[in-house]
Amino acid sequence: MQNVVIDTSIFTNPYVYKNLSLGQPIDAIESFLSLAHKSSKTIFMPKTVYVELCKVLELEPLKSKFESIVIIKSPNRCNINMSAYIFFEFIEDMRIRINKGLRIAEEIVKNKDLPPDKSISRLREKYKEALRQGTLDSKEDMDTIILAMELNATLLSADEGIQYWADKLGIRTVNPLYIQEFLNT
Repeated sequence: MQNVVIDTSIFTNPYVYKNLSLGQPIDAIESFLSLAHKSSKTIFMPKTVYVELCKVLELEPLKSKFESIVIIKSPNRCNINMSAYIFFEFIEDMRIRINKGLRIAEEIVKNKDLPPDKSISRLREKYKEALRQGTLDSKEDMDTIILAMELNATLLSADEGIQYWADKLGIRTVNPLYIQEFLNT
């Protein structure tokens, strides 16, 4: 039996959830649960990710079904070993991102053509893109990675940062656009 770890992004990323259902994210969750129920794979979700999902989407009508099909499990954070080299790479990546964020802030401060509200809006957008896109930027992301390592599981995520670091750690990922095919095999 194959273990699979999922995160919120497969239900909130429009490119992915529209591939599961023509409706809204909640419809995609229903479709996913139907596929997962028929699948031979065991589906896991870290508890922190489940809490996040419940905050983002109104999951109440599907909670009992969700919890009966998807195993909600916190990773054992104390017993997972990672190479120091990964931390070295992560810190280097963050340093580059922080410097990029500073350059963005300097550029926007120097631009006198934009009104203050537009400057702030643009700074937030560019800064968030520079610092958070394509990296692990939350405890939920880290729990997803750690649980996949702990279970030697395949990871289903539309999050670029999770995919990037999973690859560095040798965790198998599946393109989230192929969820249906993956769960049917």
